[in-house]
Amino acid sequence: MNEKKRPIGVDLFAGAGGMTLGFEQAGFDVLAAVEIDPIHCATHEYNFPFWSILCKNIVDTTAAEIREKSKIGERDIDVVFGGPPCQGFSLMGKRAIDDPRNSLVFHFLRLVLELKPKYFVMENVPGMTLGNHKYFLEKLINEFKKNGYKVEEDYRILNAAHYGVPQHRERLFLLGCRQDLPLPKYPQPITKPAKCNGDYSPELSLLPASPTVQDAIADLPEVENYPDLFTKDWVLDAKYKKYSEYSWRLRHPHLVKDDYSYPRSLESGKPLNSSLLTCSLLTKHSPTSRERFAATKSGKIEPISRFHKLDPQGICNTLRAGTASNRGAFTSPRPIHPYKPRCITVREAARLHSYPDWFRFHSTIWHGFRQVGNSVPPLLAKAVASEIIRALGVEIEKPKKKQSLGDSKLLEMTMSQAAQFYQVDNHVIEQRIKSDRPMKNYRC
Repeated sequence: MNEKKRPIGVDLFAGAGGMTLGFEQAGFDVLAAVEIDPIHCATHEYNFPFWSILCKNIVDTTAAEIREKSKIGERDIDVVFGGPPCQGFSLMGKRAIDDPRNSLVFHFLRLVLELKPKYFVMENVPGMTLGNHKYFLEKLINEFKKNGYKVEEDYRILNAAHYGVPQHRERLFLLGCRQDLPLPKYPQPITKPAKCNGDYSPELSLLPASPTVQDAIADLPEVENYPDLFTKDWVLDAKYKKYSEYSWRLRHPHLVKDDYSYPRSLESGKPLNSSLLTCSLLTKHSPTSRERFAATKSGKIEPISRFHKLDPQGICNTLRAGTASNRGAFTSPRPIHPYKPRCITVREAARLHSYPDWFRFHSTIWHGFRQVGNSVPPLLAKAVASEIIRALGVEIEKPKKKQSLGDSKLLEMTMSQAAQFYQVDNHVIEQRIKSDRPMKNYRC
C-alpha cells in the first residue's frame, strides 16, 4: 500500500492521542478524532495537526459530522476505536452502577453503528468485567450482534508489560467486525514483566523481559542541571546519555523497522533538534520531602506522601491520571524517581508509557500527567491495531513523507483559552468543586 491508501481509522474519546498514535504506528491514518476536553484537543492537534480533531461531547456527535469535518467523506472506514471514560467502572473508585459516565459506552456503540466501520476496538478498565458492571458489557455485546457485527466474546484483559512497555497496566479490549469479515485475533505477548520473581504463566516464561524503568529513563538528561525547568517545560542543548534499546526506539521511532508512523518535523518543516528536552517541568519539593524521598528504598512506598519509589530494575506501577476539575482536581500520587529525591517528570512518565520523545503534552504538570495517565500506552494500542491490519489483509509500507507538528502555543493554553479556540463552552468540563477530602496523601 502507498501512503494514500493506508487504512482509515476514527478515534472516539481521543484524549491526548495514545490510541491514535498506536494505530498510526501500526499503519492507520486516523483521519478523525473526537474529544470533549479542549485542553486534550489542543494537545492532540499539536501532535496530529494533519488530521481532524472534533472538540465535542460524544453525546452530541453524529457520524455525518465526523465524515464532513474530516477527510473521510464517503469513504469506507476500516476501524473505529476508543476508550469511553472508565471512572464509572474503575476498581479505584466507587463503581456506582448508575454513574452517568457508564452510558457513554452506548454512544460508542451508536457511532460504530452509524459509521459502519469494518472493525471496532473498545478499550476500558478491567472493572467493567466484574459484578453488576458486567451487565453493561454483556448488553453492549448483544446490541452489536443484533446490529450486524460479530464480537469476540472471549474478551481479554491485556497487560502493557506483555507488549514491550515498562509498566504494569491492565486494560480490557473488546474486538468486533462486520458479519462479512473475519474476527481479529488478540495480540500474543512478546515480553514478560521485568523483575517479577519468576512468577510467570508457562506461555510467558520463555519470553524476554520487558524493558525496565532504568531502560526507559536512564539516558534522559539530568533535569536538576537545568534551572530553567522550574519555570518552563523545555530546554535546548540538553545532554542525553547512553541509550538502551528501548529508549533508542523512543528517540528514533522513524528508524524502527515495524513502526509505520509518519516521521515528524517542526511546524516550520525544520528537523527536530536532537538536544531538545521537553515535558520536563520540575516540581519544587520541600527539603523535608526530598529527605523522605531519598530515604525511601526502591520499590517501596514513602509513608507520608504514599508515593511509590520506582525500582530501576523493575517496571513502573500503573500511572494514574488523578481527578478531573469537577471532582477536586487532585493530582494522582506520582512515582518517586529511582535515583533522585523528587517525583518523576511528565517526560519520564511518557517514557514509561512508551511515547516517543517528539510527542508533547500540555506544559503544566497537572494536565501533562493527566494526559499520560488517562491514555493507552501507544505500544499496547499498536499491538492491538496490528492485529486489525492482519485481519484486513493489507501490507503497510513505511511512510517517507514527513509530517509537521503543530504550533507549540497549543500546549500552553488555559482551559478558557482552549475553549475559546475551539469555540465551545468554557464550562464544557465542569469547574472544580471544593472537596473536604484530606490532602495528607497528596503532600509532596
